[in-house]
Amino acid sequence: MTPAPDVVAGLRAARLTVATAESLTGGLVAAALVDVPGASDVVRGGVVAYATDVKAGLLGVDAGLLAEGGAVQAEVAAQLAEGATRLLGADVGVGTTGVAGPGPADGHPAGTVFVAACLAGETRVRRLTLAGTRALLRGASVGAALALVLGLLADREQIPPVPLLG
Repeated sequence: MTPAPDVVAGLRAARLTVATAESLTGGLVAAALVDVPGASDVVRGGVVAYATDVKAGLLGVDAGLLAEGGAVQAEVAAQLAEGATRLLGADVGVGTTGVAGPGPADGHPAGTVFVAACLAGETRVRRLTLAGTRALLRGASVGAALALVLGLLADREQIPPVPLLG
């Protein structure tokens, strides 16, 4: 079970929208969200950006960063999340990148994953080191990405409103 119902409820309560830019998860984050009844109120869309040129050309991930270190980097996940918000006009962005296996890629072993979420100028990235089948790695990555969104939403709710002066 993913935290998708809680994410959709939290976004709806905050009157925010979400978009995804997914490599490793291949659309599974967006699928988890749209499996929730009422998701159409908050989900703007998603991009599956498996190819490096799509990450750079469509989502604005720095081409130099990709050329130097490959797609499996924390900063790539962050830029994917940020690119999703820009491209799809959402308040919250989610990005995923990593190696689902079975073998290594970009010099990283299978199970190396970076997930990111952004909201209102704050971007959080989490590195995961996972083991298991491709399906298990991708499923755990979806849960971790959605947990980041929940964390951003929870922290946003903790901030008291600033009184207007005047």
